[in-house]
Amino acid sequence: MAKKSVASLQSGSKRLTKAVKMVRSPKTGAYTFVETVLDPSKVNDFFAKK
Repeated sequence: MAKKSVASLQSGSKRLTKAVKMVRSPKTGAYTFVETVLDPSKVNDFFAKK
């Protein structure tokens, strides 16, 4: 799990966070990365969701 606030993602007063999560594929068993840019208050919900 990774959480990073990037200066280039900040626009005006709106602050965004890029979240990267490793997810294991049930079909192949390989790990993939899911990346999304979202509001910092919703980061914990993103990591809690399977």
